[in-house]
Amino acid sequence: MELRRRRGHRLVSRVSRALARHRINLFHGPNYFLPDWAEHGVVTVHDLSVFRFPELHPTERVSAFERGLRASIDRASHLITDCETIRREVIDFTGFSPDHVTAIPLGVSSNFRLVPAEVRQAILARHGLPAGGYGLTLSSFEPRKRIASLLRAWRLLPRPVRDRIPLAIAGASGWKNETLHDEIREGTREGWVIPLGFVPDEDLPALYSGSTLFVFPSIYEGFGLPPLEAMASGVPTMVASSSCLEEVTKGAAMLCQPDDIDAFADDIARALEDEPWRQRAISAGIQVVEDYTWERCVDETVGVYQQVMGKLADR
Repeated sequence: MELRRRRGHRLVSRVSRALARHRINLFHGPNYFLPDWAEHGVVTVHDLSVFRFPELHPTERVSAFERGLRASIDRASHLITDCETIRREVIDFTGFSPDHVTAIPLGVSSNFRLVPAEVRQAILARHGLPAGGYGLTLSSFEPRKRIASLLRAWRLLPRPVRDRIPLAIAGASGWKNETLHDEIREGTREGWVIPLGFVPDEDLPALYSGSTLFVFPSIYEGFGLPPLEAMASGVPTMVASSSCLEEVTKGAAMLCQPDDIDAFADDIARALEDEPWRQRAISAGIQVVEDYTWERCVDETVGVYQQVMGKLADR
């Protein structure tokens, strides 16, 4: 969530500059809600996980969304989602006219690129990561991210593979994760898990670039920036076959079923060892990410503003 807020602030700053050029005044709630005083505006709905999986969220968050989201949506003139999959879900959930819901993909920072080994060496050493490669996942520690499933699948790999390619886990926040922390500690004691905790943004390009495989087994996402950041860094990537991740990665990532642990382990083994697939995945991933720019995101967002302002002016 903190990562989303930082990226949201950067987007708002870019959009504000674009609006100044077009002399448009309009309130945009970039994170689900309009303030009580806003009679109308644009609302971005990143996903509906609170409603689709309420049991996986803190009770207070579910209550806040139940109280506030409907009120914001009822006053919104237009809704924005981050992908087409969530756009269709939002239309079904809210009853909004499809003409008033627009999918606008997020962008991938140009900071994410292949970092040469000699440049990333010091950063990897600071985080206790081997120069010879490791598996990597990056997410908040919450149930829908399926980090526990990843740990259990990695444990099924042959011990020589786990010794050669340990699993690095970045992220520290989240909820309902007591058992997950126990499993991380156990894997760490056994020597095949490297817990990284929070990783500063400036270190992420090196961490991605040094990894052998990036795995993002989340069963539900509104977009999924980490897999795209990994692909931009030249890393073969695996994602869960559910939600929007197949749409967003456009065939460049290997798909997996994280709740089928045996099959998940087989997929990980293939992704680590199938060199022809790995080379195809690297090439395809870099090409896919070229479509995701913040400039495009800003331009399309401003286009929604202009559409809304035009309709308001005609009232």
